[in-house]
Amino acid sequence: MAKITIGILALQGAFAEHQSTLQRLSIPGWKVSAVQVRNPEELASCDALVIPGGESTTIALLARLSGLLEPLREFLKRKPVWGTCAGAILVSQKVENTKKGGQELLGGMSISIARNGWGSQAESFEAQLEVPGLKNPERSFSGVFIRAPVLLSLTRSPGDPPISIIARLPPSILPQLIPDSVKSDDEEDPRRVVAIRQGLHFLTTFHPELTSDDRFHEYFVRECVVPQLAARA
Repeated sequence: MAKITIGILALQGAFAEHQSTLQRLSIPGWKVSAVQVRNPEELASCDALVIPGGESTTIALLARLSGLLEPLREFLKRKPVWGTCAGAILVSQKVENTKKGGQELLGGMSISIARNGWGSQAESFEAQLEVPGLKNPERSFSGVFIRAPVLLSLTRSPGDPPISIIARLPPSILPQLIPDSVKSDDEEDPRRVVAIRQGLHFLTTFHPELTSDDRFHEYFVRECVVPQLAARA
């Protein structure tokens, strides 16, 4: 059985929850090992990486202080990375609503995003998502949105990998949960997009790790990580 080592950037945020979920995955033909990453040496041992939710500015600052900022940028050029919530901000090309002083980014995905696009902690909510690409797609996934970012545009340039939309907020979501900044009758509006894949990389603006449902973690390993490792074998 082949082994996959998936790192979770463990500088701040919900990294322990991601590790627990990854460790209980069952992927036919593969043994998944999940490790916490806090320095360049630990990062170098990984086949893929999860950047968790938390506080994006703090994660970026701690990454710089740990000597991880440039190694992370290089990792994104070669290996699969999944950014959740704050991690989604860090893997973006452009961000709005930053703290004073701006926000360092890792890049890797051709999008612009708004930090805290839903508002403050008080505007956190859950939404039932219909996701055809997941295992058992007939069962909805409960998306947990906590101070979540909002996608503003999918800005793919010539030569960039195509962008696949994996999940959108349903039109039926309670109107009072949606702030004026993201209200729209347009089902193609990028602000309703909450999960995308581009090349090796994956992004969710919500927190799959805060549920007992492991299907988004299984999707990342099955669709982003395993094909790359199999191609290198």
